[in-house]
Amino acid sequence: MSRRSQLIPWKVAGRLSEQRTSADDVVRETGWVFNNATGDHLTLADFVATGDDEVPAYLEAFGLRNEGNQQRSMIEIGSGIGRMTAAFTREFGAVTAADLDIGFLERCHETVARFGRAERLHTLEVADGRSLQMPNDSVDLAFSYLTLQHCVAADALNLAVEATRVTKPGGRIALNFRGPSRLDIVLIPLGIAVRALFRLPRIGEWLSQRRVVTRLAWQVSRISPDEAIAALDGRIEAITVWTAAVGRTSHRAISHRRFDGINPNHWWLIATVI
Repeated sequence: MSRRSQLIPWKVAGRLSEQRTSADDVVRETGWVFNNATGDHLTLADFVATGDDEVPAYLEAFGLRNEGNQQRSMIEIGSGIGRMTAAFTREFGAVTAADLDIGFLERCHETVARFGRAERLHTLEVADGRSLQMPNDSVDLAFSYLTLQHCVAADALNLAVEATRVTKPGGRIALNFRGPSRLDIVLIPLGIAVRALFRLPRIGEWLSQRRVVTRLAWQVSRISPDEAIAALDGRIEAITVWTAAVGRTSHRAISHRRFDGINPNHWWLIATVI
């Protein structure tokens, strides 16, 4: 853990998730990691409702939603406590929720039992933050949202490679990244400094629960479309990069599409696995 400080906020949140009585309590008390607020007025139902809105919107935008999904399988890399997972279990016949901490996955079971199809759910602990312990060609879709930017670049790219490994030939990947920005000259060094503080006994765990501090610590990696596509060279085809605004990459063999719902600092890689 001391050498992988970017994982500390997630491990702290996982331990607190296990200690809370219910997933409603997790939503109310862990706003620094799961949502943008804390307070007694928050509920798991409201939290899940945001995922219920986003899942069909992204699937439809990316051409990934159809009736055949009821017979297909998928993995959600970075499920958390199940904000989007519940909706995925209603869309797909089998869903594997993968995350760093077992505490999240236990709460994910609770969330899906209340708001989704629990009989369709499997969970997978990603203990090392970079690999998926499941066989090759296991799923029809690998999906990841708001996760890979919290990994160091090497881990994020390794998870992208893992996503193609576990996806069947002809299956699809839909991976969300955060790209480089002009603010990185400030945000990246601040993130490094904060993560160094996370290593301090007791103080680090307290700091990792402060929202502003943790948001800075999450400034871990920036990956461009060129970098991600190069890492997956020979593994994918029919590549589309989606952004909030039309931009350019140096790869000629891809299409570039725009979707207003995408964060201006983020981009999506949609592709077919070879």
